[in-house]
Amino acid sequence: MWSNIYLLPSLLVLSNQVAAIPVEPRALTGFVNKGLVAFGLVPSRARDSTGDTLGGLGSAVAIKRGTFKKTINGTFVGTFVTQPDRGYNVEGTVDWQTRQHEFDFVLTPYDGATPLSFADAQQTLKLKYKKTLLYRERGLKKPTGLDALGVRPANPVDPELPIPSGTKNTLSLDAEGLVLNNDKTFWVSDEYGAYVYRFLPSGTLLSVIKPPEAVIPYVNGSINFSSADEPDRGRAANAGFEGLTISSDGKTLYAMLQSATIQDGGADKATSRHTRLFAWKVQPLLTSLKPPLVGEWVVPLPQTSKGKTLAQSEIHYLNEKQFLVLSRDGKGRGDDEHDTKSAYKSVDVFDITSATDIHGTLFDGATPVAPNGVLEPSVTPATYTPFVNILDSAQLSRFSLHNGGTSDAMLINAKWEGLALAPTQDPTTPDDYFLFVFSDNDFITLDGVAAGQPYSSSYGEDLDSQVLVYRVTLPTVARGSVEKSIGI
Repeated sequence: MWSNIYLLPSLLVLSNQVAAIPVEPRALTGFVNKGLVAFGLVPSRARDSTGDTLGGLGSAVAIKRGTFKKTINGTFVGTFVTQPDRGYNVEGTVDWQTRQHEFDFVLTPYDGATPLSFADAQQTLKLKYKKTLLYRERGLKKPTGLDALGVRPANPVDPELPIPSGTKNTLSLDAEGLVLNNDKTFWVSDEYGAYVYRFLPSGTLLSVIKPPEAVIPYVNGSINFSSADEPDRGRAANAGFEGLTISSDGKTLYAMLQSATIQDGGADKATSRHTRLFAWKVQPLLTSLKPPLVGEWVVPLPQTSKGKTLAQSEIHYLNEKQFLVLSRDGKGRGDDEHDTKSAYKSVDVFDITSATDIHGTLFDGATPVAPNGVLEPSVTPATYTPFVNILDSAQLSRFSLHNGGTSDAMLINAKWEGLALAPTQDPTTPDDYFLFVFSDNDFITLDGVAAGQPYSSSYGEDLDSQVLVYRVTLPTVARGSVEKSIGI
C-alpha cells in the first residue's frame, strides 16, 4: 500500500543548513514517516461568526473529543478546535477578544505517486467553519490581545497578571497552546506571562498556573509582561509557553518555552537553544486549582549551520518520556522579508529518559541552568532527533506545493505552529497515526476585519491558513492512548 510513499530513516539529516546537535540522539527505532497524505486550507478572507477574520488558526489545534471516526467509505470525519493567538498585530497589537473556533473536517487520505493538481489536493482535507467561542475573565471581562504594558497585583486567587494598563484592567492574552480536558474544561498557554490558564466550557476563566520564578519576566527588578521589552531575566520577549500538551490519561500537563530564558542565553539566537519543559500534576480534582510542579527538564533545540537557534512552536505527548516537537525557521509565505526559501521546518522527537529533572532546585530561581547558553555540566538535557521533514520537496510536489520560488498560494507557509494526532484505525498497522500540522497565517489578508475594524495587511498578499496531514508509525505510543486522549 505504501510502496510509493517516501520513508524516512530513523535518524535523518534534514538539511546541510542545520548543524549537528551536540547531544547523542536516541535512535527512533521503528518510527516511520510514511509521507504526506492530505492537504487543506482555510481562505484568508473567511470570517467568523463575530464578523472578524478567521486567521491565526494554527497557533493551536486539538481534535474535539468524541468526534473523530472512520466512515463506511474509508474517509475520516471529525471536528478541529483551533485557537488563534492575539489577533492581527503586524502593525501593533489590537483590542481583540481571545477565542477558539470549531471546524468540521473530512479527511480522504491520498497515498498515490501521481501528483495531484492544487484543486484536487484541497479535496483530501476539507474544512468547514462551524462556530466560535469567545473567552472571558471572571466577571465577564473580555481578554484582549493588547500588549501587556501593565501588571494586575496578585490576590488570594491569582498571581500577578498581565494587563494592557492601569486604566484597562483586563487580562492580556497571547494564546498559544490548547489542551481539551475530558470534563470539557480546557487549558490555554500564553506568551505574555508566560502562564497557563484553565477555562470552563463556557469560555470563562477558572484558574491560573504560575510557573517558577525563573520564567517570570523582570525589568529593573519589577515584573514586566510586555512583548516589546526584552526582560533582564525570565522568559524572552515573544518566547513564552508556545508548546502545551497533556498525558493521555489527562493527569499531567506539560508546557515548553519557545526558547531559552534570558538568564539561559535567551536574548540571542546564538545562545538560546536550551529551553525548558515543565510538568504539573492536574488531577485529581483537589490539585487542579493549584497544580504542583512535578518535573522540569532542559531540551536542546536544533540550530542552523550558522549557530542560530530554531525555536519550537508546539509539542505533543507520545508517552511519559517522549514528545513530538515542531521546530522551524520563519521563512516561506508570510515571511516579513518575503524570503520564500525555508531551510528547516520539522516535526521532531525529544526524549527525557536520561534528562536531569531540575524542578525544585536553584534553577527555578534566578540561577541560570545555561549561563550564556552553556549548559551546566551537572545537568543532562533531553535527546533530540529529527523525524518529519515538512520541507521534503518530493512530498510537497505530490500535492502541488513547493518551498522557495514564486510567492503563490502553493508556496509553503512560513509559520507552522499546531499539532494533532488521530489513529488511522488500520488493524494491519496498529501503530500508525495521522499527524495534522497547522500553519499560522498571522491574519494576513488584503480584506480583513479585526475587532470590528477593517484592515489590509502590509504584507501585500492574501495568505491562506494551510494544513498538512502525514501518516506516521509511532511504535512507542501505547495502543489505545491516542484514542483515549481524543475521546473515542
